[in-house]
Amino acid sequence: MRNISGSGGNSFKTQQDDTLRQGKKSSIDRYIISRLFRYIKPYNKLVAIAVAITIAGSFLGPLRPYLTKIAIDDYIAHGNFKGLTMVSILLAGAILLDGVKQYITTWLTQIIGQKAVLDIRMDIFTHLQKLPARFYDRNPIGRLITRTTSDVESLNEMLSSGIITILGDLLQLLFIVVLMVWIDWQLTLIVLGVLPLMIYATMAFKKRVRIAFQDVLTHNARLNTFFQEHLTGMTIVQLFNREEREAAKYAAINADHRDANIRTVFYFSIYFPLIEVLSSTAAGLVLWYSGVRLLKADLSIGVVVSFVQYIWLFFRPLQHLSDRFNVIQTAIASSDRIIRLLDETEGIEMPSGLKTITSFKESIEFKNVWFAYEGDNWVLKDISFSIRHGEKIAIVGATGSGKTTMISILSKLYPFAKGSVTIDGVPLQEIAESSVRKLVGVVMQDVFLFSGTIRENLAFGNPDVTHEELREAARVVGADRFIQQLPGGYEYKVLENGTGLSSGQKQLIAFVRALLYNPEILVLDEATSSVDTETETLIDAATARLMSERTSIIIAHRLSTVQKADRIIVLHKGVIRETGNHQELLAKRGLYHKLYLLQHPEQALPEER
Repeated sequence: MRNISGSGGNSFKTQQDDTLRQGKKSSIDRYIISRLFRYIKPYNKLVAIAVAITIAGSFLGPLRPYLTKIAIDDYIAHGNFKGLTMVSILLAGAILLDGVKQYITTWLTQIIGQKAVLDIRMDIFTHLQKLPARFYDRNPIGRLITRTTSDVESLNEMLSSGIITILGDLLQLLFIVVLMVWIDWQLTLIVLGVLPLMIYATMAFKKRVRIAFQDVLTHNARLNTFFQEHLTGMTIVQLFNREEREAAKYAAINADHRDANIRTVFYFSIYFPLIEVLSSTAAGLVLWYSGVRLLKADLSIGVVVSFVQYIWLFFRPLQHLSDRFNVIQTAIASSDRIIRLLDETEGIEMPSGLKTITSFKESIEFKNVWFAYEGDNWVLKDISFSIRHGEKIAIVGATGSGKTTMISILSKLYPFAKGSVTIDGVPLQEIAESSVRKLVGVVMQDVFLFSGTIRENLAFGNPDVTHEELREAARVVGADRFIQQLPGGYEYKVLENGTGLSSGQKQLIAFVRALLYNPEILVLDEATSSVDTETETLIDAATARLMSERTSIIIAHRLSTVQKADRIIVLHKGVIRETGNHQELLAKRGLYHKLYLLQHPEQALPEER
């Protein structure tokens, strides 16, 4: 089945929630990173080039202070101009090559990151299309939008430059330490003496900021959910004068989001100054000890100058690594949420072993079917009926009686709890969703139109339709007249959800879409309830054309639309109360008769008034 009209709580539960999240955070981090590397793997060649250039060029930065030492001690101190010139050329070459290296690695890593992010977005969207209706009942749309926008964007910087930049910084640190030890091991020990404090501060910072970022992302999802819901329902907010109250709710959610961000800022405002103080302390100690040794003539000026440069070079990669904690912690928190979404498998149909049916030949049968959206709150109770090929069945009943639920079960949007449903004798559970939805087409009361042209919306269920076939279908339904009057006609740009078109016009578009889709089983779910009398007249003619030689199911509360049905099923509180054609049900003087008299009081006998 496809919904011809289009289609548009609780957090995700996965195996990671039940297993990995019971373990240590470090295990979770390793698992998340291993999952992210799957998106990098297809671009191994680009990664290898970027890593090779990073490794090859990581010594260029640490080489500059060493060349400065040589220039001062070996050439300036001895007035050797020729040697100084050669060293200066080497120094300029190192600076130039370092710049070229940074350009190439930045370009490559950005390409890798963008390609990986594109793949992640595609995986999320593809996975969302597989998830069942129950999932969307539980999870607000705003939360899902956050996964595909804010959360994915958080990964961009880490995948683009984070990992390779960290590798470069670590290698640069290694070369710096090796050269510092080579030049003077005593001064090196002073510089390395502050490392234990920095490591301790970093680990404490990491632990706290991870929790803070999770909190930020949670409040960001709440913010997006509230905003999306209220933009969609803004007309209702305005009609009920709820602007001030809803603004107050938004202010409270916004304040929580602000406070969560301020907590992260607080940790960074402590951490970065602390790192700066430690690096300045190391520099001060080196200068003091260098001065003592200079006075004793135990140290050269070149060594002192190179070590001052090395101190800032040494702490700059550490500063970069600290900055990367911000990026990485945000990315890991976002990745955690994305992976939980991608690992959500509840209700996803596994294709192995499922049957494919290409046509409907005999009958659809519901036998002792029970269904509940939650717990034991049964919406359908022991439902049994059959629909023969070519038969026109109507399902009527009060709102909430379970009419649309029966179609949702037939379309495999929701699984039933007990009983059986078969198509041509094949159990519904054994038939692939895609196969069922190719047979069944639904025209709903609430028509959804996608942003795009009228033509694209009409051809949504049959993208290969020709322009002549499309125009003919529109003429049959009676939609061609109003479409031609729109600016651009069939190329008219439809706004979000058909804003600017009337309910009747949207309903006519849905009927054209159904005619073009040409399903073997047609479902009209209150399809004429929101149109005016003139439009209903047009649709009645189109409906007759659609249902001709086709198995049809009509769901309606206006009994005038079901009187010509071969059989009418009367539902009441999830139970089938009556079955028969229009005249048979009137003769029974039961529930259908009462519903008919409510809509046609003039037909009532005096004693029935």
